[in-house]
Amino acid sequence: MQEPTVPMPAAAAEPSPGVRPGRRAVLPAYSIADLRARARRVLPRGLFEYVDRGTEDEVALHAMRAAIDQVKFQPRVLVDVSSRSTATDFFGRPSSMPMAIAPTGAAGLLWFDGEIALARAARSAGIPFILSTASIVSMERVAAEAGGRLWFQLYMWPERQLSLELVERARQCNYEALVVTLDTPAAPNREYNKRNGFSLPMRISRRNALDVALHPRWFLTVFARYMLRSGVPSLENYPASLRQRLDRFHTPPKCDSLSWDDLKDLRRRWKGPLLVKGILRADDACKARECGVDAVVVSNHGGRNLDSSVAPMQVLPRIVDQVGREFDVFVDGGFNRGGDIAKALALGAKGVLVGRAPLWGLAAGGEPGAAQALDILREEFDRVLAFAGAPGIAALDRSLLFSDDRP
Repeated sequence: MQEPTVPMPAAAAEPSPGVRPGRRAVLPAYSIADLRARARRVLPRGLFEYVDRGTEDEVALHAMRAAIDQVKFQPRVLVDVSSRSTATDFFGRPSSMPMAIAPTGAAGLLWFDGEIALARAARSAGIPFILSTASIVSMERVAAEAGGRLWFQLYMWPERQLSLELVERARQCNYEALVVTLDTPAAPNREYNKRNGFSLPMRISRRNALDVALHPRWFLTVFARYMLRSGVPSLENYPASLRQRLDRFHTPPKCDSLSWDDLKDLRRRWKGPLLVKGILRADDACKARECGVDAVVVSNHGGRNLDSSVAPMQVLPRIVDQVGREFDVFVDGGFNRGGDIAKALALGAKGVLVGRAPLWGLAAGGEPGAAQALDILREEFDRVLAFAGAPGIAALDRSLLFSDDRP
């Protein structure tokens, strides 16, 4: 059930926060935090915490946010920013913002056919959408029903050939780029999933039945619709053999034997842009560049894998300096404000991948809610450009950031 449309105030001199001129607010939300709060009310606790939380003691999760907050602007004044633009390009193609929707597993559990809704929101916003290997909707359906700039995120499984078949499927569906996740050689220790009775595929059990019963809207509009159409929602990109393993062990297979030779092999097979995700070391970024990849994503998996891992924003500048500005470096992890994105670009990032932010919009209001989340980030980013004295993205550099050793 979708929330009623909330009209813009008639006396407003400018659009409501987070809404593009000419668009109407779908939800009474003015920030990503507002959307998160609405999603928390709608989703079962197990599903909400699966998206929201980190791993173990969540040291990495909190450090990720703290590292962003520690970066401060030292803005310029009396700069003409009247023609400022948020536009950039990724791999020679325009993007309306220096941002893409990050790959997030099981996004389709937050909203019926949620991956299609996210991809459509990204298309409308003029930015890329990265589909996860662990999506509820298949890559073929997303390509056929959503369109836009589609990138595909790849997990390499122990059975290499099964993963290579995914690569071929992505090529046949005309996915533009391949994003290979490198930082998950083992299953992470997310204890709250066990306490909440949450697993993939998600099943209703004695442990989570009350949680689901307390969220009837989600059950009726999401889970029950899957059950009526095709049964328990599953990871549609997985081949039948791996789905059977999931049904038995409730743990997606992990590959702990990947090497740089595997990456070189993927480079030979994939002719489009190739990115690797999960880089936290400058030397690894340089090795990836030597293997022929087109970009790296500085990431600690949203604080969801190795607890106490360094925050991406802490190592972003040294990685950028080591690989050189001519090589694209993306970053993700904890970006909830447009100002966060501006900070990353000032430190040298080509773009930012946002994961949780559009998911909260999706859970709260489907495709329009996800689009509203992207609008909120765009409007905030545009405002920070103005306040910082940056007429465009090219003007965002470290000279706009405060440093103790600079006047």
